[in-house]
Amino acid sequence: MLSKASKYAITAVLHLANKTSKEKKLGSKKLANQLNIPAPFLAKTLQELTRKGIISSIKGPHGGFYLSKENEKKTLFNIIDCLDDIEKFNQCYLGQPDCSDEKPCVVHHLYMPFKKELIKKLKDKTILEMAKVYTNKDISSEFYN
Repeated sequence: MLSKASKYAITAVLHLANKTSKEKKLGSKKLANQLNIPAPFLAKTLQELTRKGIISSIKGPHGGFYLSKENEKKTLFNIIDCLDDIEKFNQCYLGQPDCSDEKPCVVHHLYMPFKKELIKKLKDKTILEMAKVYTNKDISSEFYN
């Protein structure tokens, strides 16, 4: 459902939230190495996130990427919205063009409650909240409760 860019971005942003500050920034190459993500791809993704105010950066020899207090209030949905076409969340799970509540596909009523809850969580949980979960690696306990 998510593009590779969104998946990489979420991983990188959660890592930045846990490992950086304005005083302790991280360059895109080092971050790419730490997360095993292709460096040029991640650099472009981080630049886009910076342009949209999702993360912060400082240029220069002591520069790099980090999250400000304001960035930490953003959500995972903000990250996805920055890089992906959010309209895909409204599309049929099976890809049928005419699927709706009135004319559902065979999995519509199974998938719809899950989709609504997922979107709600992506919009409600801040980057900071999710970063704490990411640190603990126990996503199910925080994210689904």
